[in-house]
Amino acid sequence: ESLLAIGILSRFGPLYHAEQMGGAITLAAVKAPEQQFNRIAEIINAFPEVAHNYERNHELNMWFVIATDLPERLTVVIEEIQQQTGLEVYNMPKINEYFVGLKLQAK
Repeated sequence: ESLLAIGILSRFGPLYHAEQMGGAITLAAVKAPEQQFNRIAEIINAFPEVAHNYERNHELNMWFVIATDLPERLTVVIEEIQQQTGLEVYNMPKINEYFVGLKLQAK
């Protein structure tokens, strides 16, 4: 709680393996025009399949994670986001998974 409070962590929670549960997950991004950034974020964040959304200092300036209960739903969500925002969604599915162990010791 203290790491969240002072901003060292932005989020702390479980990580689910959507694929092992029969679903799908991907990292996606769009090129959101700065003057429409907040409106586009609201559209994307309204999808229950969008886990989180963040701004990056990059040509692809809005990145988000999509997790679905069925693999075929992933394509549908991407298409719906494209239709509602008018922007191309860059789909970047996981190719390899790596585990990085992090152990925090109490003082």
